[in-house]
Amino acid sequence: MPLPHELPGRADERVLRQLVGALLFERVLEPQAAELDGTLGLEWESGGVRFRCRGSAGPFGRPRIVPGSVLMRVPGGQWVPADPRPLVEGLPTPAAYKVSLLAELDRTVALCRWNDANLPRTPRRGMSFADLEGALEEGHPYHPCFKARLGFDEDDHAAFGPEAGRTFRLVWLLVERSHLDQDLGGDEEAFWRAELGGRTWEELEARRAAAGKSAADYGFLPVHPWQWRSLRDRELAGWLADGRALALGPLGDRYRASQSVRTVMNVDDPRKADVKLAMNIVNTASRRTIVPHSVCTGPAISRWLTKVVESDPFFDQVCPLTLRTEHAGIIADRDGPLAGQLAVLWRRSVAEALREGEAAVPFNMLMAVETDGEPFISDWVGKFGLLPWLERLFEIAILPVWHLLACHGIAVEAHGQNMVLVHRDGWPERLILRDFHESVEYVPEFLKDRGSVPDFAELNPVYRDAPPDRFYWSDRLDALRELVMDTLFIYNLTEVSHLLNLHYGLPEPVFWRKVHDCLERYARRQGLEERHRRIGHAAQEILTESLMRGKLLNATEELHHPVPNIFADFRG
Repeated sequence: MPLPHELPGRADERVLRQLVGALLFERVLEPQAAELDGTLGLEWESGGVRFRCRGSAGPFGRPRIVPGSVLMRVPGGQWVPADPRPLVEGLPTPAAYKVSLLAELDRTVALCRWNDANLPRTPRRGMSFADLEGALEEGHPYHPCFKARLGFDEDDHAAFGPEAGRTFRLVWLLVERSHLDQDLGGDEEAFWRAELGGRTWEELEARRAAAGKSAADYGFLPVHPWQWRSLRDRELAGWLADGRALALGPLGDRYRASQSVRTVMNVDDPRKADVKLAMNIVNTASRRTIVPHSVCTGPAISRWLTKVVESDPFFDQVCPLTLRTEHAGIIADRDGPLAGQLAVLWRRSVAEALREGEAAVPFNMLMAVETDGEPFISDWVGKFGLLPWLERLFEIAILPVWHLLACHGIAVEAHGQNMVLVHRDGWPERLILRDFHESVEYVPEFLKDRGSVPDFAELNPVYRDAPPDRFYWSDRLDALRELVMDTLFIYNLTEVSHLLNLHYGLPEPVFWRKVHDCLERYARRQGLEERHRRIGHAAQEILTESLMRGKLLNATEELHHPVPNIFADFRG
């Protein structure tokens, strides 16, 4: 199933178009305006080769490239469909990074083609949330390496990718407690019994006893079966040989992959926690291990956010918000060579949060098109009308995120994968947010309640004396604005506004004017005009994360570039 205007069966064309779009957006390429067949387009040079495309700039300067229009000039002067290789070869980045990028582009195309050849095209309207998580195969609508999964072969893709929906059990290790750090939220046995059920817990205990290891000296750690296979004969071999770790084998409930691949959902009891597991695959923009410092900090952040939300009637009575918190985490070798490769977080499931008559969809379903050529949301729009439904969506999806920022001074990473829309027969009811352990930011002076913030220095020595912007705290309000506007607006709702423009004729400036008006009404009604203005959402120009430039430079810190801010057009 495609994104709007995607050419069926042409994953190569989509990958190329998203590559060009990202390079243009992040100003890696320096194009010139050109007239192409009577329409406005762009031309540029890379490595001595001329390229061109047709398209225009959308909100925040996001390129809207016409499908099939990216061309290159070959000897003799003819313009032919472009090949990404000469384009990448001409980029200002070391040769090794070019090789890596091309490998990820090729792998993305290959896995998309595998899906086309092997998976049935099943209509997704009416699917359960868990089924949608697997069937949402479109991937990132901006990043060109949206399905790279380097490290997976096709058998791995079939067994552990979300699209095929196959089930598997986690592999369990015993690890010496001197090499473990964990936060299980209280009593350890009570945690395991609640998460695993009595029978599985007792079987684990029996296997520990059979191995001759005491609970005082060894703790449990679940591992993704792919990660276990990847590590057992290499990085983990020494641990297994000298007894720092022992393998107990697969055990317990069956799981299946969510759209993020490394987060898995319980098939046998969907109300049980999702499990986020470290994996050494490279997907989209990074290696999918888990940042070591965040594993045991995640539960503390979740407890903080839970307290904030539960103490504010706005999140219950005005714009309901539900958090799917990371309530427990375990990591082995936190500060050693295996750091981040053996780690796990437990997160409350979406199914557990649903009430009678409610259903849930991943927010990035709202930008997808179905097998009938109509948007996934077409039945809802037909039932309620486009504008009433859209304005309700803004209130439900935008305002809880903005209230966390404007009222409480907390910025969250609200992109399409981290947001879940709860609805009743298509009418937006409330928002679910998830995945907080790495992506919460605040400015101490802008917090509403500074006393409730976790004591980060006590949680992990790495936080002591750390400068602003390295971890969760900043000294710049702009940093909070960037995180929220980046994820919620620039790389999320721009896809919805694009779809509504293409399928319903709603001009994108009209869409964004309505978002602006929604934010302004909110600030007035909540008496937060001054804090709202300090955030500066309508600044003439704002910064956004440079996802591709970061990849091209193999940057360890986030890179940013300025973009025009559509909200500046609506300032009174």
